[in-house]
Amino acid sequence: MFKKVRGHRKEAKVNQIRFEDKYIAIRELHEKENLSIILLCEIACISRAAYYKRLKRSPSSRELQNEEIVKDMKALHEKVDGIYGYRRMTLNINRKLSQNFNHKRIYRLMKVAGMQSVIQKKKKSYKRSTPQHVAENILNREFTAEKPNEKWVVDVTELKYGSSKKAFQRPNCKKFFSIHGINSNCIP
Repeated sequence: MFKKVRGHRKEAKVNQIRFEDKYIAIRELHEKENLSIILLCEIACISRAAYYKRLKRSPSSRELQNEEIVKDMKALHEKVDGIYGYRRMTLNINRKLSQNFNHKRIYRLMKVAGMQSVIQKKKKSYKRSTPQHVAENILNREFTAEKPNEKWVVDVTELKYGSSKKAFQRPNCKKFFSIHGINSNCIP
């Protein structure tokens, strides 16, 4: 069975030390309350050797690099008013630092630093307008006729362009006649 290096993702931090809060608590309690390190390590379920090893430990090159990335990400995040997500942040950080960092690493560091992109609402380009004239509904969706040429239906499309100009698309009567089986060769 293998141990996870950083514990759960909820506990993820920039540095890769597990139980860092326990080590800090032991040091502070020893300094302020003058309690025994042996007792504190026993309570925290940490060996004394691990505590002393952590005291002498210097940050790894990856941790230092992560801190530099986070610092640059925070500066960029403020510069662009927080609109960059992890994809655009990855592109900009890679360009700025002249390295190729994985997008998952940038995503994790953004999550640890509490940075999140602001999602902008898309503006609607369609402007709803009320029709100027609506024809009366005489057919009431009864399109079947008992005799030929009793009911004629045409769709006219109105296109607006410019500030107040209108253009009307020519109705497609041939299509209508071909659907209903009428010979449309005589119609222009």
